[in-house]
Amino acid sequence: MGLPALEFSDCYLDSPQFRERLKSHEAELDKTNKFIKELIKDGKALVQALKSKFPADGRETSLQVAAPSSRELQDTRRARIIQKPTAPEAKKKYDKETEKYCGVLEKHLSLSAKKKEAHLHEADNQVDNVRQHFYEVSLEYVFKVQEVQERKMFDFVEPLLAFLQGLFTYYHHGYELAKDFNHFKTDLTISIQNTRNRFESTRSEVESLMRKMKENPHEHKSISQHLMEGYLFVLEKRSFVSTWVKYYCTYHREPKRVTMVLFDPKSGGKMGEEESFILKSCTRRKTDSIEKRFCFDVEAMDRPGVITMQALSEEDRRLWMEAMDGREPVVAQLDVIGFNVIKKFIYAVETRGIDEQGLYRIAGVNSKVQKLLSLTMDPKTCADVELDSPEWEIKTITSAIKHYLRVLPAPLMTYQYQRSFIKAAKMDNPETRVTEIHTLVHRLPEKNRQMLELLVNHLANVASHHHQNLMTIANLGVVFGPTLLRPQEETVAAIMDIKFQNIVVEILIEHHERIFQHVPNSADGPNNMLSNQSRRRSTESKAPSCSERPLTLFHTPTHSQKGMNTNEGEQMSHSDSLSFHLSSVSGRKAIALYACKAEHESELSFIAGTVFMNVHASREPGWLEGTLDGRKGLIPENYVEFL
Repeated sequence: MGLPALEFSDCYLDSPQFRERLKSHEAELDKTNKFIKELIKDGKALVQALKSKFPADGRETSLQVAAPSSRELQDTRRARIIQKPTAPEAKKKYDKETEKYCGVLEKHLSLSAKKKEAHLHEADNQVDNVRQHFYEVSLEYVFKVQEVQERKMFDFVEPLLAFLQGLFTYYHHGYELAKDFNHFKTDLTISIQNTRNRFESTRSEVESLMRKMKENPHEHKSISQHLMEGYLFVLEKRSFVSTWVKYYCTYHREPKRVTMVLFDPKSGGKMGEEESFILKSCTRRKTDSIEKRFCFDVEAMDRPGVITMQALSEEDRRLWMEAMDGREPVVAQLDVIGFNVIKKFIYAVETRGIDEQGLYRIAGVNSKVQKLLSLTMDPKTCADVELDSPEWEIKTITSAIKHYLRVLPAPLMTYQYQRSFIKAAKMDNPETRVTEIHTLVHRLPEKNRQMLELLVNHLANVASHHHQNLMTIANLGVVFGPTLLRPQEETVAAIMDIKFQNIVVEILIEHHERIFQHVPNSADGPNNMLSNQSRRRSTESKAPSCSERPLTLFHTPTHSQKGMNTNEGEQMSHSDSLSFHLSSVSGRKAIALYACKAEHESELSFIAGTVFMNVHASREPGWLEGTLDGRKGLIPENYVEFL
């Protein structure tokens, strides 16, 4: 009847085209059943008419002749029953398993990558079992449809032929008619026998192929060198929410064209409009950059932005990436490429946007940052990147610098010396603190020290424009402290040390010329530094001055900065919690931890150990109000400790 063939391998793809072919076979079966019903109805009418035509004479003969015709009609009805009931039951089972498999698959793909590995492994095994069962049901249903299609050619035609044979002999001129019909009957009999023989010979082979595909489905999946197709979930960003939408995607390698068709088997197989684009690049998505698993990003030549897609499994993602010539995400190293990239970024920032407000505080779009790093870190494309182009915003470049430092295998100031830097920042004497950090910097590996010098000199230049960009040394410390001195393990102690990470970066920026341009004296080792006088003796031996003031630990944004975004690892949760604590305090006593000399008439000068009365929160961010010797004034909130 010209129907398209149903291949068992299509059961594993479950493509929209396969579903359409399956529907056409089902429609043909329905059409055949309707035709059989009409034929049986017309045959009964014909037999009834013949009986009524000869009511008296020949009554016995006519009934005897008509009897086999009725039996052949019953055989025809049985032929219809053979093909009809079995197919709907198989179809019902197939539709039920389709809905179950799609539901389990979506639930599985929505699992967070942060789940325990054992839980994820168990979920993977469960979805594999459901998928395997769905494939088996699909294969059995296709086998059943093909069997019914072939069987109807003889199970229906053969009783029909017998009915016609009996009908012709019923007529008065039955002999003449049978003689004229004899050549057709002979040909039809031979054709039926050939069809039956062909069915019997091919049925065993088809059944054997089905069993092989059940046992080893991966060996029989059709993988083309020029075509890749299957279901993918695409991340679509809408007004207020992002959703994952299921598409059937096809990729042709030669023109690099990707075609996406919105299709969901659970919704009755309704196809949406076809979308297509020319592939530009494909990059595997790191698990730590997105909560979903099996994701990768693609860029198109003829449409803007990055398209995030989710494969059905790790193996499925591997096949898609191989087909699209995908590449791995950027791996940062302290090599020639890394130094050249950072120098190029720094030059662009200092020439294009060093006065831009919120520099390094405002985060760039993650997809653009990843794209910029991928292009600049790739030797094949780095020369083609023009940072003067409007495509690359300053916030994208600054975020790329931070991301590069964040994805290094180890922090720039190394895990080895991380605790030493924190310990140095906790020292009481400011001069000892700077000297110890100076010594530790020159103990870093050569490449780490060179990159740190390059970065800190740039940050000092940024801080010198703080009147325009609002990025003071303290703000830069908050931004880069957790990145340059990130701990090897996240612990409560590491969280409490975030403020000292910021202090280290502030000291590096404020004393960058001394630290990087002068080699420390070997006599000023850590043992000698620790033998200095205590905090109280050092602060009381001379008048307090601004040079002894510890660097600001936190920075509370002003009204002009409240709208700025913060990037990963740059949140000041400790400062926020401390500010909240202080806002709830009123009229308490506090003791000074450090000496401070007032730089404004509204501030108070004091030495370490001074006790303040009636200390409460101030309207000025980062400051408290207190009373000392009957005089009210401002006190830096991180200089005191409540009693």
